[in-house]
Amino acid sequence: MSSPSLPTPQPRVFVLFGARGDLARRKLLPALYRLTRAGLMPDEFRVIGSGRHEPEGDFADEVRAALQQFASDELSDEGWAAFAPRLSFVTSSAEDGDRLVAAIREAREALGDQSRTLLYMAVPPSAMQPMVGMLGRSGVARDRARIVMEKPFGSDLTSAKALNAALHEHFDEDAIFRIDHFLGKEPVQDILALRFANGLFEPIWNRRHVESVQIDVPENLGIEGRGSFYDETGAFRDMVVTHLAQILGFVAMETPRSLDAAALRDVKAALFEDLRPFDPAEAVFGQFDGYRDEDGVSDDSSTETFAALRVWIDNDRWRGVPYLLRTGKAMAQSRSTVSIALREPEHEILTHLRDATWRPNEIVFELSDDPEITIDVRVKVPGPTLTVTPAPLTLDVERALDRHGLEAYERLLHDVMLGDHLLFTRADEIERIWACADALLTHPPNVLAYERGSWGPQAALALAEPVGWRLPDTAAD
Repeated sequence: MSSPSLPTPQPRVFVLFGARGDLARRKLLPALYRLTRAGLMPDEFRVIGSGRHEPEGDFADEVRAALQQFASDELSDEGWAAFAPRLSFVTSSAEDGDRLVAAIREAREALGDQSRTLLYMAVPPSAMQPMVGMLGRSGVARDRARIVMEKPFGSDLTSAKALNAALHEHFDEDAIFRIDHFLGKEPVQDILALRFANGLFEPIWNRRHVESVQIDVPENLGIEGRGSFYDETGAFRDMVVTHLAQILGFVAMETPRSLDAAALRDVKAALFEDLRPFDPAEAVFGQFDGYRDEDGVSDDSSTETFAALRVWIDNDRWRGVPYLLRTGKAMAQSRSTVSIALREPEHEILTHLRDATWRPNEIVFELSDDPEITIDVRVKVPGPTLTVTPAPLTLDVERALDRHGLEAYERLLHDVMLGDHLLFTRADEIERIWACADALLTHPPNVLAYERGSWGPQAALALAEPVGWRLPDTAAD
């Protein structure tokens, strides 16, 4: 099937701060390469990597090595020959950006009067505000530039407000793109499609029919050489106030008046205003055994590598429905799952026929690169007795439609080039989530130890009672 035609972005100079870091190597540079191969980049563009330290050799060689590791499926001599000449590297810091500014202006002149600058801030949270100040002082910020801010956006309400104020001093709001790559995932957008495009689902999307909601993102990986960053950030800041909160917004928001950026972000912001501040008594923090032995981690670190919360939304649609959020490192499995558990039928005439695997009917979104939606229903077991058991109705979206979507960073980078804010967060959303998080940051629960390869501290099991966490799977395969 063919894709609808898309406008070609204007000529662009991409400036990747943190270009030698893990995010750039794993995601950003492969995304730019794949967009080039797909014909979704501007006809003319340049990529300027930047950071405090020069590569030991040619920056292009580092980029090719990253593509060989993370985009080998599409790396070809032809594709590399078209991509490599557009790459360069210039050192910069918050104190000294002169060489970088000169390189940006030189590249813009080479691309012509219609060219624009895209500034991508893949730097630690503590470096964000100083770098924004440097860009403002240099004049780059006001010269037809857009800026992409990686998460976490600040480390608490005070720092988020300060960062927003610094950005607004130098950039208009429509030039700021606060990225949360989970919103670029195809299956997260499928939540909107399933809910708002189907009369089967929207009427039941409320407390009268929904018993609980789980947003569950365990990871079996550890911190993978990111000890310094992770010990400064932790699971709650890194995942809960970013990815998990934004998914909650998509699941729980009211129906927008239209599917455009302003309308969707308005209803999401309104939902966050109804979000009850997080209660430390309904949260469990944990740290996997051996975390303190990781490079870059303090010997007496109390940073949490696991966070599970039960949160509440105080509005007519969701009052009394628990939203269960869980994430952690070095856990039993890597999954990203949203499951909506439905209430039991009003008249349970088949209750006495349940088998041991009985769970609520659930609508389940697997947030993987291969989007999958499962609806767990109950059916009669074939045979001479009327025994009822769960069975899944599963839709593999890409296989069913014979279409493949863009990877999350590819989609979002393309949206930035087109100026589309639909899947990006807004200042008021960010600040409200940090306000809800304040009590947990000020009075966090004790950090409990858990074994690598487990499902986290045992205390987290109680948060999901009586339904229990869906993972590990108890539904039929």
